[in-house]
Formats: sequence, C-alpha cells, structure tokens
Amino acid sequence: MGTTLSTLAPNKGATRKRKRVGRGPGSGYGKTAGKGQKGQKARAGHHGSKVGFEGGQMPMQRRLPKRGFANPFRVEAAPINVAALEKFDGEVDVEALKAAGVVPRKAKLVKVLGQGNLTKKLTVRAHRFSKSAREKIEAAGGTVEVIAVKTSTAAKA
Repeated sequence: MGTTLSTLAPNKGATRKRKRVGRGPGSGYGKTAGKGQKGQKARAGHHGSKVGFEGGQMPMQRRLPKRGFANPFRVEAAPINVAALEKFDGEVDVEALKAAGVVPRKAKLVKVLGQGNLTKKLTVRAHRFSKSAREKIEAAGGTVEVIAVKTSTAAKA
C-alpha cells in the first residue's frame, strides 16, 4: 500500500519541538527565559534600534557638516580626450571606446574633450563634445556626430 493523505508525515528529524521559555528551572530556559541579565534587550517589546542609532551618542550623520545640493538624478559623462582617439581608425563610437578600455563599460554618457592633438581623419560618435574637441576633429578632416541621450533623466547635451 502506498502513501495516502492519512499517512503523510514529515521526514525523520525534519521537525523540532517548539522552545518553551520561562517555564521553570528544569527546562534550562526558566527565570530570565534566555534573555540574560537586565538591560534593554532583556525588557519586553522590541529592542531593535533605529538605523544610525549610536546608543545616545550624537550619530555620524548629524555630526558631519552638510552643504549644497546633491542631485540624485545627475548622470556623469565619462571624459575622453582627443589625444586618446589617435589609436583608432575610421569610425569611433561609444562601443569601440568601451571595447578598447578607454571609457568605463558602465558609462552612460561619453564626452569628448579637447586635450591633445589629432592627426587622423575620424568619424567620432559620442553623446557630448567640447567646443575645442569639435574644432580639432573637424580640423583633422573628420566629422562629429552627436548621439541622442537615451535616458530621460539625463541632462540635455
């Protein structure tokens, strides 16, 4: 005969008896009921403290000075100089820059800055360009293409 609903039982050792605290010295959990001697954690109610609570001492977030405004929606543009484009040929886009390790892979935006010189004719595609970078790329015979920003929270180029 197989297993039926009336004969179902948990596996051997799968269940344990409930710990009954405060039921006399013979149980091993009498008197203080496993809470130790006195103190906040021995009292009734919740003893979990708030996040950042330091026992009454002035908390770190209140001790440190705060100034200005930090925009939580700011999207940083990863900078790359014109001189770093020298090692590329033909067309340069954000994926090529990330693959070459010139720009971090997690960078959401890329801005080309004008430090250094460019001797090659390149087609550069990026989210932003400085005025000097644009001039140097076009002076070398190349073209500049601005990529539209995909994220709605990012600032306009």
